Amino acid sequence: MLIEGIYAAITTPFYSDERVYFRKLEANMARYSRSLLSGMVVLGSTGEAVTLNDAESREVLQTAAAAAAPQKVLIAGVGRESLKSTIELAEAAAEYQYDAVLVRTPIYYAPQMTAEAVLTYYRSVADRSPLPVLLYNIPKFVPYQIPVEIVAELAQHPNIIGIKESSGIVDRIRAIAAATHNAPKRTVTVTTIFEAVPARMMKPVAAELEAATFVAAGDLAGGLAIAAAPPAPPLKTRTREVGFQILTGAASTMLESLQAGAGGAILAFAACAPQACQEIYLAWKDHDPQLASEKQQRIAGPGTRIAGDLGVSGVKYACDFNGYYGGKPRLPQLPLTSSQKQEIEKLLSGIRN
Repeated sequence: MLIEGIYAAITTPFYSDERVYFRKLEANMARYSRSLLSGMVVLGSTGEAVTLNDAESREVLQTAAAAAAPQKVLIAGVGRESLKSTIELAEAAAEYQYDAVLVRTPIYYAPQMTAEAVLTYYRSVADRSPLPVLLYNIPKFVPYQIPVEIVAELAQHPNIIGIKESSGIVDRIRAIAAATHNAPKRTVTVTTIFEAVPARMMKPVAAELEAATFVAAGDLAGGLAIAAAPPAPPLKTRTREVGFQILTGAASTMLESLQAGAGGAILAFAACAPQACQEIYLAWKDHDPQLASEKQQRIAGPGTRIAGDLGVSGVKYACDFNGYYGGKPRLPQLPLTSSQKQEIEKLLSGIRN
C-alpha cells in the first residue's frame, strides 16, 4: 500500500455524557473526504483510542470507514497491550476495508520491553495481521523509543511497510531513511497519476461489474427489448515500487522531515487545519522551497501550542473553531479553560479551513 501525503489523525467525538457521538464522527469524515488529504487515521493518539473499550473501537472503525470517500486511504490504530487484542482489532479493520494498521509498542510492562521483546511483538503482529503494518514511535506517550537499528530490522518483514515517527527529531527521520534504504521494495497499485488505490476504491468497480446485466443472444433473437446497464469502465491503474515508508507525526518539523526522507505526515494538527498542512506538502512536492518554508512557519507556532502543549483538548476545540466537531475529551483529560480557548482562536485566526 502506498502511504504518502498528509493524513489527519482524527478525533473521536463524544456526547456530554461521554458516549461516542457517531453522527458527528460521520460528519467529520465526510468533510475530511472533501479535502485534499491523502487519508485519515482513526483511533490514533488524537482519537483517544486508549479510552475506548473494544466494542466502541470496532464501532468507531466501522462508522468512520462507511462515511469516508473511497479514494481516501484509511489507517486504523489497533495497538493494544497484548498481541491477541491487537490482532483481533486488526482483523476488524480488515473487515471494514481499511488499508493499513498503525501499531504502537505496548507500554504497561515497559521495563520488560527489551529489544528482543519488541522485535518479537512486531514480527508476530505482522505475521498475523491481514493488513500491512505501520510501526508507531511516539515516546511522548509510550515510555520507549524504538531504536533505529530495530526499525531497520523490522523493515525487512514483508508485511511491515513503514513507520509513523512522532519523536519530532528530524535527525531520527534522516537516520531511519538511511538505515532502511536497502529494505525490500514492494510493488503497489496506484492510479495513473501515481496516487494510492485504497481497497474501498476497487470495491465499487467490482460490484458494478458483477451487477451489470447483459442481454443473452437468445433474447435478442426473440426480439425482446431488454434495458441493460452498460458495464462500468475499469479503473485504470499502474504499479509503482516503494520501499520502507516514513511519515512524520510532528507538524512543527514537517518540512524538515520531508527534506530528510519522510514521504508524508500523520498529524493531529491536520484534524483541525488540514488545508494548512496540505499546502506545505504541495509546495514541497512542487519544488518550491520558499513557499514551503513560508507555509511551515505559518503553522509552526499554532501546531506546537495546540497539538503539542494542549493536546487532545486543544485539537478538539480547534476543530470546533474551524468547522469540524470536536467537543470535550473523555476524563481524565479536562476541557480547556476560557482563556485557553481564546488563545486558540487567536492562533487560528489566519488558519481557517
